Amino acid sequence: MSIELGEKAPAFTLEASNGEVVNLEDFRGRNVVLYFYPKDMTPGCTTEACDFRDRHNDFSDMNTVIIGVSPDPIKRHEKFIEKHGLPFLLLADENHEVAESYGVWKLKKNFGKEYMGIERSTFVIDEEGRLIKEWRKVKVKGHVEDALHFLQNRKG
Repeated sequence: MSIELGEKAPAFTLEASNGEVVNLEDFRGRNVVLYFYPKDMTPGCTTEACDFRDRHNDFSDMNTVIIGVSPDPIKRHEKFIEKHGLPFLLLADENHEVAESYGVWKLKKNFGKEYMGIERSTFVIDEEGRLIKEWRKVKVKGHVEDALHFLQNRKG
């Protein structure tokens, strides 16, 4: 499935790390940085989450919510949040339905093995629920800054 910039972002309803079930519509009126990552507690995913954590206030100042999504279960998300002091929600997409709707559930190769998994990707959804920016095959270094600059320049 492909989604186009300017179109309504795919809706979702998932269990969140705060114990609630959330959906995209809950965030209407705010920008959403929806980032998909492969696995809690791994080096790249930890760096990315901590980078978002460190700039959380900057995003909040621009009426923007950060939401992380991975196939990990809620219990693992809770440990990840506690260990790294993450101030934003992590959603459990254990059946990877949301990842598939955003086109980030992909065939991956690692050390000669093929498997299905999350392709690290970030989407910015505007206050009306439209997709306004996407980054696919994200490299962690500098990525959070790129997302922040996109939103800063959009406002200016």
